[in-house]
Amino acid sequence: PAYRHAIEQDADYVEQDLQITSDGVLVCLHDLTLERTTNVEDVFPERHRMERGAKTWPVSDFTLAEIKRLDAGSWFDRKFAGERVPTWQEAIDLVRGKAGLFPETKGPEVYGSRGFDMEALVLKELRKNRLDTPTADPKTPVIVQSFSPESLQKMRGMGTKLTLVLLISDGDPGRDRWLSDEGLKKARTFADGIGPAKSLLVTDPTLARRAHALGFSITPYTFRSAGMPAGQTVKEEMSKFLHEIGVDALFTDNPDQFPRR
Repeated sequence: PAYRHAIEQDADYVEQDLQITSDGVLVCLHDLTLERTTNVEDVFPERHRMERGAKTWPVSDFTLAEIKRLDAGSWFDRKFAGERVPTWQEAIDLVRGKAGLFPETKGPEVYGSRGFDMEALVLKELRKNRLDTPTADPKTPVIVQSFSPESLQKMRGMGTKLTLVLLISDGDPGRDRWLSDEGLKKARTFADGIGPAKSLLVTDPTLARRAHALGFSITPYTFRSAGMPAGQTVKEEMSKFLHEIGVDALFTDNPDQFPRR
């Protein structure tokens, strides 16, 4: 439903966070585990792991068929009861021809430790859909993003010519190594753009200029109407970043509020 709604609101791209099932299928889910956004605890109560004193149900412990049994909508709103976790192929089928795809490799090192090659799976799926080159389908451009520089380096090393974006969190203690002049130059060897938390562009007014000077695109995250201070709108916030700070694009929960000119 969120993907459909984004398309209805004229989003230029639709983002998919990618996880991997135990049988090697890419699915679209933000978390590496299922308990926050599905009823996995009710359906598979004994299939949990104990991690840091808490029960978790990792996506990679379940087959696609098992995950398809889960209610992935009720946690958000009862009107979405019965919604299922989509595969990435299902997301591609829904979005293709209507918007671009902006997949994120989530926890690639975690999946690597469990015997999966997320980067190879992503590129294989794109090849299967004939979306693995920059101009393959002008109506469905593809940009791949990740918080893992190693994941992007690996994909570049595998020969992909697709646009790659390095995400940078404001809560990552290692962020400064990528935001320095030296770090940006190193990132430019494998990435075409950066996706910094929007606060990083505010605390360092030089970042946009320095990144653009190296040829990076800049796509900060995440702009949403929820939680905006009184008297301010998300449209005004996005406009400031676009036209004053000078970013190239934005991640937003509210594409209908994007200040197009």
